Amino acid sequence: MQESSLDRASALRPIVIEVGGEPQGIVVPHDGGYRFVAVRLPAFAVDGHQFESVEKAHFAVKAAVTRKADAA
Repeated sequence: MQESSLDRASALRPIVIEVGGEPQGIVVPHDGGYRFVAVRLPAFAVDGHQFESVEKAHFAVKAAVTRKADAA
């Protein structure tokens, strides 16, 4: 019984999203997709957004960070 709860815990583990080697936030499984939680200011434009996949979240975060860097 304890093993199944351990399997579930590892399945719900957050995944770090990095851009240019810098962590920008994490994605966590949520409602059949992934919700992004920002930890750096440039990524806050997509904080709380939900994505179908980790790859789509990474693409959106990278775009937001790149826009922020270009505007500076």
